[in-house]
Amino acid sequence: MTFFIVISEMMYCALQIKLSNRFIDENGSTCLLTIDGTDFRIPEPTPFWTGWFSHKFRGPGLRYEVGINIQNGWICWIKGPFAPGPWPDINIFRGWLKGFLRDGEMVEADAGYRGDFRVACPNQFRGNNEKMMKQSARARHETVNRRFKQFHCLKNFRHDKELHVYCFNSVAVITQIGIENAEPLYSVNYRIEY
Repeated sequence: MTFFIVISEMMYCALQIKLSNRFIDENGSTCLLTIDGTDFRIPEPTPFWTGWFSHKFRGPGLRYEVGINIQNGWICWIKGPFAPGPWPDINIFRGWLKGFLRDGEMVEADAGYRGDFRVACPNQFRGNNEKMMKQSARARHETVNRRFKQFHCLKNFRHDKELHVYCFNSVAVITQIGIENAEPLYSVNYRIEY
């Protein structure tokens, strides 16, 4: 398993997933990223703690935050793992990604991130055209989350929870390589300034 950990960290650190990639294909929109928290099942950790409980599937899990470039669909940010109970999506954002945003920059997110001025939530739009752009960007983000969950190592994780991050980082890099080369995401039309 040590070899796997070393390769995973090298792939993650040296390759594809860089926050600076959010500027690629920038078109003047206030939001450059969609962000979302995604939970993965894990075996019940011992000792028992209710903090591992994920409301998404009503069992123990780990949560990661993922950021996708709105214009090209590249994965630009991953952060985690977190225990889902004490770490709602908005707290993860405030603790890490928010501090890296430029002045005036915002992120597009679902209602789990409401309550922060740097987050454009689903109900913040000025007409049906903006509403459709926001829905399309968030829907594409969900396809990335679905791609992660197609990997057996994350779907049926049966190891110590401390090893989960290495599997997740590896899957994220493999997914990003696929998006860049062989399996791009569908394009979205998004240009919104707040």
